[in-house]
Amino acid sequence: MEPTESPSTWAVIKSFPRALWCANIIELFERWAYYGVRALLSIYIVDAAAKGGLEFNHLQKGSIYSWWALIQCLLPMFTGGYADRYGYKKTMAVSWVLVIAGYLLMGTQKTYWGFFFGCMMLATGTAVFKPGVQGTIAHSLDEKHAAVGWGLFYQMVNIGGFIGPWVAGYLRMMSWKYVFMMSAVMISVNYLMLFLYSDPKPKQAKEFTDADPVKEFFKILYASVVNIFEPKLISFLLLFSGFWLMFMQLFDILPNFIDDWVDSSGVVLGLGRFLHIGRLAELGASGFNIPPEWMVNLNAGFIIVLMIPIAVLFSRLKALTSIIVGIFISACGLVLAGSSMNGALCILGILIFSIGEMASSPKKMEYLSSLAPPEKKGLYLGYANVPLAIGWAIGSKIGGYLYENFADKTNLARRVLETDFGMTGEAVKALPKQEVLPLVAAKLNVTAGEATRVLFERFHPDRIWIWFALIGLASMIGLIVYDRIFVRGKPAEAQPSL
Repeated sequence: MEPTESPSTWAVIKSFPRALWCANIIELFERWAYYGVRALLSIYIVDAAAKGGLEFNHLQKGSIYSWWALIQCLLPMFTGGYADRYGYKKTMAVSWVLVIAGYLLMGTQKTYWGFFFGCMMLATGTAVFKPGVQGTIAHSLDEKHAAVGWGLFYQMVNIGGFIGPWVAGYLRMMSWKYVFMMSAVMISVNYLMLFLYSDPKPKQAKEFTDADPVKEFFKILYASVVNIFEPKLISFLLLFSGFWLMFMQLFDILPNFIDDWVDSSGVVLGLGRFLHIGRLAELGASGFNIPPEWMVNLNAGFIIVLMIPIAVLFSRLKALTSIIVGIFISACGLVLAGSSMNGALCILGILIFSIGEMASSPKKMEYLSSLAPPEKKGLYLGYANVPLAIGWAIGSKIGGYLYENFADKTNLARRVLETDFGMTGEAVKALPKQEVLPLVAAKLNVTAGEATRVLFERFHPDRIWIWFALIGLASMIGLIVYDRIFVRGKPAEAQPSL
């Protein structure tokens, strides 16, 4: 008997059902809106009020992100069960009401608690949305084509995540409020997609079918909590959280680091000369830096270009092996991105980080989907957010503390004014944020750029990235041990398809 020829990747992609394509387009618009705000938010929160920012400190930013993480990432443990029971279409429609309200509040509230409430509205809406769209993808794929299907989904995530920050970067030059308005509009567009979308209609678990809706509600809630404590599942979720603690610093801390320390004018100058674009070369020569949100957004751009081939390449590896390799690559990339003031090295670090992300992050969905019974796809994929919740929440607190005390350029400049030039703490604190570095530069009799280099060489803010990388590597080592205990230590016939 002749062996059956395997279909090409393109043939597999064309065979996917309409529900999967609708879910991908919905995800693209949702990520456009989400990352259009998230890529700029770390700067907006701490930017000087005179520039339109909120001028909160990094500890406050870390607290906002920590609560955001817990709500957005843990709530899907419960909303996933309801999405499975009541339908993905309904839960997505409800979620967008909360998301739109969140964006509008974030763009209009200037007090800490007003802005905090808007962030929590967005977090809640996103938590309600995620299990529905991910459950649709899971129900539209068989085991044989899961790697390519999830790779395509991750591609859509990053197309949206790439477009959003570029558009938002231009809008914030006019006014910060337009960034949030754009995101609200993009979410509204998704309601049109619901006319084309049909629920996969998975079989419902018998234990969730009850004439009493209140009783049924608590049955789902109970099952959502109990399922997570299965030893193999909870061990994986806890160990993988170290990767997410490291990963989220690319979005929460690296934009601030680039804004404070990285000089990318040489990259702009080099591109201008290479492409023979005189205006670009002039900008680079004049010291123009690439906006931080565009630098970080290269992460999404690299994934758009490389995701499908990387997904195909790593589909030959077990999911857990791919995750472990990806964590190591990402840790190296993160350290390189924050290792110096050189813009080219920062971009190279983001590229390396992105390759590691492509190797690891999509595989968690494939792995958890393989663990889930057919009627609990949304519930188990809701669990995929637990490592992100733990890592993001703890990392936000750690990152906020480290950056506020050891890497924030304005704070370090204030310290120099006190220790080197005898200014009192009260006088230094009273200085408007945008005046601190120019005053240091004037006292040192150097330019602002030279003053920045003096501060970098004196205080070494790049060292904070080593701590994050070490946490990521500890997660990697833990997963290697996990592999030996739960996978290789089991009889061959009992091992899951990892």
